[in-house]
Amino acid sequence: MIIHWLGEMFDPALDGYWGHQDHMKAMEVAIDVIAAMPHKVEGVKISLLDKDKEIAMRRRLPQGSRMYTGDDFNYAELIAGDSQGYSDALLGIFDVIAPAAASALGALARGDSATFHEILGPTIPLSRHIFKTPTRFYKTGVVFMAYLNGLQDHFTMVSGQESARSTVHLAELFRLADVAGLLADPDKAAARMRAIMAARGVAN
Repeated sequence: MIIHWLGEMFDPALDGYWGHQDHMKAMEVAIDVIAAMPHKVEGVKISLLDKDKEIAMRRRLPQGSRMYTGDDFNYAELIAGDSQGYSDALLGIFDVIAPAAASALGALARGDSATFHEILGPTIPLSRHIFKTPTRFYKTGVVFMAYLNGLQDHFTMVSGQESARSTVHLAELFRLADVAGLLADPDKAAARMRAIMAARGVAN
């Protein structure tokens, strides 16, 4: 199995994961659990949005255990890795940046790290924007991107979470997605963006 350590930034109720509010103390418990059951635990996904903590834990995992990054702020650096290891990709943002991610990972598999970073680099500001505080509302951005790219015909979410992010937030998301080249059909996306802005009282 893969253990998922989901941080309190994604859900405040998760504060105290592994029995400790201090992440470093919690990490000790997690590592002990993984080390005690190496035949059952393939690895761990850590979603704390803190690359230093992820790297620290990655370097302490038992041999054969894999680190899956859930860091939607620093994924390019963590996937590329360093001389002591790397993190596998298991990210929420990959739903939004799937075409770029596929191309970037293909380049990395060929040993072309320059192209990997060239492709993923422009996606990072978009990801950081979508997952910005309060992070638990990241799904609004994910669904909005799906709507802009024609993957669904509406921008309506359970419990009205399409309103969880401000109009300004959505406008910036649109701009960053364009900069990253992630709008599949820019004209169609622009038309849908105008409709959303009009519904929110913003005239073009």
